[in-house]
Amino acid sequence: MSTTIMLIHGAWLNSASWEGFRRRYEGLGYKVVTPDWPYDDRSPAELRAEPRVELATLGQREIVDHYERAVRALPEPPILIGHSFGGVIVQHLLDRGLGLSGVAIDPAPTPGVPLGVHAIVSALPVFLDLGSWKRAKTMSRKFFATRFAQTARKDRVDMLYDRYIVPTPGKVYWDGIFKPIKIRWDNPKRAPLLLIAGGKDLIADASMTRAIFRKQRRAPSTTELKTFPDRSHWTCMDEGWEAVADYALDWALRHARPQRTEQPLAA
Repeated sequence: MSTTIMLIHGAWLNSASWEGFRRRYEGLGYKVVTPDWPYDDRSPAELRAEPRVELATLGQREIVDHYERAVRALPEPPILIGHSFGGVIVQHLLDRGLGLSGVAIDPAPTPGVPLGVHAIVSALPVFLDLGSWKRAKTMSRKFFATRFAQTARKDRVDMLYDRYIVPTPGKVYWDGIFKPIKIRWDNPKRAPLLLIAGGKDLIADASMTRAIFRKQRRAPSTTELKTFPDRSHWTCMDEGWEAVADYALDWALRHARPQRTEQPLAA
């Protein structure tokens, strides 16, 4: 059994967002790696103050390929756990034959699955901003407080924003419409996958996660869905995040496929 876990963050966050999960899993003896997206490898405060110019033109395929290289560089195949667009990345990596098992927490819109109402509303600040496909954008504090982390304690919202939120390329959103990376839903080589939904998620609707589940279960490997009815998109850092972390890891360990000596070559 692999002792390596890769945690993959989504849009508007970087690896700092995994600090709780990382400590918890490392405390259990696992090697935990949390690669940043390209150009995201500084503190959130530094990234907001001076984002790299290259970030503005970063797209989905470059990000997924970046994580594929990171997985292949590991000495053993990892368990893959991703949040939001990180949950989409997990699905792409599994589709490429990588990982022993995967968990997609509150996965962002995934190619081939209709958008949920909340996902559409939450994407409007990007799509209604002319030229956003070639700019890095920073989430507003109001959006963070009312849609991204609306279940967080109100007296902690500003602190959480300052600690975790980073700029994100608008191109990532536009690529989902004009340059989607297809997933082979019935892929016989895909490792087991758990999808986790939040009943109060205003970024990635639980209904959208259920739709992804219906697509993914076409594969012969184990595919399951778990819904936490009272949790928002901020579930990996909100109060009670430990329950999500423990459920994800326990499932991934129980369903991990046998470790292979070599990771498959890219298709």
